[in-house]
Amino acid sequence: MDDSQVLKERKVVGVVGGGTMGHGIAQVFAQSGFEVKLNDITSELIQAAVKRIDDNLSRSVEKGRISKEEKTEILSRVVPIRDLEDFRDALFVVEAVIEKIEAKTAVFKTLDKICSKDTILTTNTSSIPITQIASLVSNPQRVAGMHFFNPVQVMKLVEVVKGMQTSESTIETVRLMSKKLGKTPVVVSDSPGFISNRILCPMINEAIFALEEGIASKEDIDTVMKLGMNHPMGPLELADFVGLDVVLDVLEVLYREFQDPKYRASPLLRKMVRAGYLGRKTRKGFYDYS
Repeated sequence: MDDSQVLKERKVVGVVGGGTMGHGIAQVFAQSGFEVKLNDITSELIQAAVKRIDDNLSRSVEKGRISKEEKTEILSRVVPIRDLEDFRDALFVVEAVIEKIEAKTAVFKTLDKICSKDTILTTNTSSIPITQIASLVSNPQRVAGMHFFNPVQVMKLVEVVKGMQTSESTIETVRLMSKKLGKTPVVVSDSPGFISNRILCPMINEAIFALEEGIASKEDIDTVMKLGMNHPMGPLELADFVGLDVVLDVLEVLYREFQDPKYRASPLLRKMVRAGYLGRKTRKGFYDYS
């Protein structure tokens, strides 16, 4: 089975959720020649997602990466969709709604009723078990994880996650699709946090504990990791970039699944999320972005 044979029939792609990750996922599919049906819970959110794609592409035009004509062509392939019923002809779907199993349950149960039995259903979840999500549909062998990284249009990695019932053909299709998008796929078995967040979020959490305990300032903690460990961002700066609510959600899943106290979220992290200090997206987190 070669790349062109697998992907030739999958020119219509559905993306559910147009937020931080969803709009970027829609953009990379459109840039790779796919017609993208982009859905969210309100028309306003869909239009906001399209505007973000437009802004991203405008920056690429300014930097000489694409022409104005290419930008127009890419945008023409992004089709705003208010009703998931319009996903009937999509043979590949990526779910990118909020990191709550209740929200994902509603999406997958709807997609199961609407989409063809041959449609590949993927989730961009960063921590929720793929096997749990796959159990929501009638043929779970077609469900896999397709975990992109932020910003999607820049970051090259995709974690392709195999649930307990995911078929090898589904994994191969998702792997080839990732390559078609110009990404580097890494196939991993279903496990809480997969590879990336199982390592990353406990590191961020430990940095928050260090700040909470007064061991050093936020700037100094980040400087140690940037200059001492050669990280491009310090862990507190990275938490702001990812979103403190997302970090907390991942830690909650890790703690619940492993029942190991090393995944216990910092009380300071909980307080900040309750206060609405979620990082860059709210203009306030560990740092002020106002």
